[in-house]
Amino acid sequence: MKFKSLNGIAPASDFREALFQGIAADGGLFVPMQIPRLSLEFISHLHDYSLVDIGTTIISAFIDDIPKTVLQKIIQKTFSFPLPLTKLTQNIFLLELFYGPTLAFKDVGARFMAEAVAYFLEQERKHITIIVATSGDTGSAVAHGFYNVPNVDVYILYPKGKISHLQEQQMTTLGGNIHAIEVTGTFDDCQALVKKSLADDELKSLCHLTTANSINIGRLLPQIIYYFLGIAQLRDTNAINVVVPSGNFGNLTAAAYAKAMGAPIKQLIAATNSNDIVPQYLATGKLQPRPSKQTLSNAMDVGNPNNFARLQALYNNDFNQIHEAIKGIVVSDDETLTEIKRTYSETKTILDPHTAVGVAASRRYADHSIPIMVAATAHPGKFPDVIKRALEFDMPLPDALSQVLMGTKTSIAMEANFSTWKTFLKAHCARY
Repeated sequence: MKFKSLNGIAPASDFREALFQGIAADGGLFVPMQIPRLSLEFISHLHDYSLVDIGTTIISAFIDDIPKTVLQKIIQKTFSFPLPLTKLTQNIFLLELFYGPTLAFKDVGARFMAEAVAYFLEQERKHITIIVATSGDTGSAVAHGFYNVPNVDVYILYPKGKISHLQEQQMTTLGGNIHAIEVTGTFDDCQALVKKSLADDELKSLCHLTTANSINIGRLLPQIIYYFLGIAQLRDTNAINVVVPSGNFGNLTAAAYAKAMGAPIKQLIAATNSNDIVPQYLATGKLQPRPSKQTLSNAMDVGNPNNFARLQALYNNDFNQIHEAIKGIVVSDDETLTEIKRTYSETKTILDPHTAVGVAASRRYADHSIPIMVAATAHPGKFPDVIKRALEFDMPLPDALSQVLMGTKTSIAMEANFSTWKTFLKAHCARY
């Protein structure tokens, strides 16, 4: 399959080209030329197939420049941890996506992308530079996914003082080929530096740049898989509603792609915090990006969600289609804390603040006649301050996080200035 630019000027690319370019030469995001449709027989018998079989069937429908036998091995390595579907209430289920090395759903996309990049680089014997902006979990997932991958250097740009201490420790204590850049500004400032870099011919030529943000199609495609895995565990292939806590909207795009491939998803619900650009669009028809606000669900603090352009393209830029397919529900910080308290009181389940946004939205959604699957995006142990504020006790940390806290932070402070960033990056790339 080929991938085209949303800007419609750059020529279509194969997966390898899209993976290494990050964004197309004309500045547009890559999207598949078409969304492949899976057979009804396959979907109705999902529970009979293994994880590797499901993942390979889905990914091989998009990627034909990696042999299927190699894709099977990549899927196996990517999904080496459980993704259980657990019952929260009579009709609300949590798809727990946080059992990877950094305890967040983004481990799936980062690990798949790292394996795909390593496969191509092993054949080509060249060095690449990955730059990524993060509002929390992306940076740590990418850092761990690409740690010690040969011929790859990773630069992670994160907003100073606007991510949790644990998230910061996860991306600043590895060293080696992982470089943490602490930017004075917001996530949107970090994202702007990444996008300008990828559009800069001099940097692209010198550094062989790409990105591991969800704007990279290599991060996005594997996330389609776990929606099918959740449905397989539910063993009900008639219809479900899917709620996705949403910031940059990559995860919701993956769910929309799954629906377009034939997954029995009736309604997609975008659950956001007070950064409600998309819910406002769904209510008014006007998309008005604005500076992001800091909230308790910090990984969703995005004021200009890149991946929403992919959703618009999927629905032919037709507002009526988008409005029909996606519902937007906004959840405040107070409602987030209330949901953490309620869920713990009723079920003894501790929700992280992002998943709490999703659960609160699922309770408010009108149609409970069919199961609701909520993407549970992060382990609550990553947000001890929020959990203590909501539940008034200290949650024991998983071993993986306790070990991270003992690491020594190493980061490079930088203003949100492209000229300064470009000079810095050029000096580092010149060493390779």
